[in-house]
Amino acid sequence: QVQLVETGGDSVQTGGSLRLSCAFSGAVHHTYCMGWFRRPPAGEREGVAAFYRGGNSTYYADSVKGRFAISFDQVKTTLYLQMDKLKPEDTAMYYCAAGCRGSRDPISDQAFAYWGQGTQVTVSK
Repeated sequence: QVQLVETGGDSVQTGGSLRLSCAFSGAVHHTYCMGWFRRPPAGEREGVAAFYRGGNSTYYADSVKGRFAISFDQVKTTLYLQMDKLKPEDTAMYYCAAGCRGSRDPISDQAFAYWGQGTQVTVSK
């Protein structure tokens, strides 16, 4: 049984920073592929960032490159998303995902098997 619990969402002003956390519990091999996704208020779910432990590889959506950073603490089995220089268009529900499904696109939602409940991020002008 895999459980993912996101925390850290908040309301901030443009240019601010937040760090999201995702606490993982379950079989450790499901942490080999982990990612962050978001769903804007009136949009589809989109990939934000992904971390693949096998190659210690990270992937980012173009819209967040240079502003967001994904990391994983093996001891705490917690995934993080450091978000800097936040913009109003970053407003969304943010979800953590885990469990490799082998998609060609490393930050596609098809690449992950398990999902958290989400944490809300709101960026005001």
